[in-house]
Amino acid sequence: MLYPQLFADLEKARWSMADDIAWDQFDTSLLTDEQALTVKMNAITEWSALPATEMFLRDNRDDSDFSAFMSIWFYEEQKHSLVLMEYLRRFRPDMVPTEAELHAVRFEFDPAPPLETLMLHFCGEVRLTQWYRRASEWHTEPVIKQIYKTLSTDEARHGGAYLKYMKRSIERLGDEARLAFAKIGMLMASSARSGKPLHPTNLHVNKDLFPNDTVQSRLPDPDWLEHWLDTQIQFGKEWEARVVGGILRNLSSLFGMAFETVSDLNRYRKQLAVAAGQA
Repeated sequence: MLYPQLFADLEKARWSMADDIAWDQFDTSLLTDEQALTVKMNAITEWSALPATEMFLRDNRDDSDFSAFMSIWFYEEQKHSLVLMEYLRRFRPDMVPTEAELHAVRFEFDPAPPLETLMLHFCGEVRLTQWYRRASEWHTEPVIKQIYKTLSTDEARHGGAYLKYMKRSIERLGDEARLAFAKIGMLMASSARSGKPLHPTNLHVNKDLFPNDTVQSRLPDPDWLEHWLDTQIQFGKEWEARVVGGILRNLSSLFGMAFETVSDLNRYRKQLAVAAGQA
């Protein structure tokens, strides 16, 4: 089982919202209304770990090890939402999300293949690590800069945990797992082709609720994410390359291959598909 060691490792790295965030360093002159609103939107987005956890537990009923790990992931993701809300409660109480705004992002996700979902969320953690790192640089107020840096580090650890479950899946299922991971890796590393950044929170997950079946579509401002990325934190080509590079490096290590480009990964995916009779 992976859960016991993951619990021990993540427990050692856990930070305290009361003791490790330098609340007394807040500088009101360095927080704008625009910046505070982005904190609110990220707090609501992080709350969507709730329906994601419900999905994971439903779709992994035969995997108690991974389901147990969800207890850590869910706790830490909800803590992310909470620390962002605590920041607003202390310094911009008018911006604290309402319970209704939080509840709006709790909706049922359609069942999906567990391997593909695992890879999707691994890539989401890789992307969020970089988004929050860039957000920390963009903000000018020192406390929220520290918070985003802290969250970025957490997301990187979560990605590492997902990677361990991906490695276990390959050991158990071989090319079935490799093909699932390569397919979703291609999708998530191809944001330039799709014209938008791909992340679990902006993908459609409930056909009966379409088009209001993404987490982002249920935010107070559904267009917020693109504006935050493009105009505010300016998550440009250099930063996107870090996301793509992280996905390719990890898959290279996982598969024992060398993927320098997305095209390399696509060729490998096609080889696996042909071998599986899915070409």
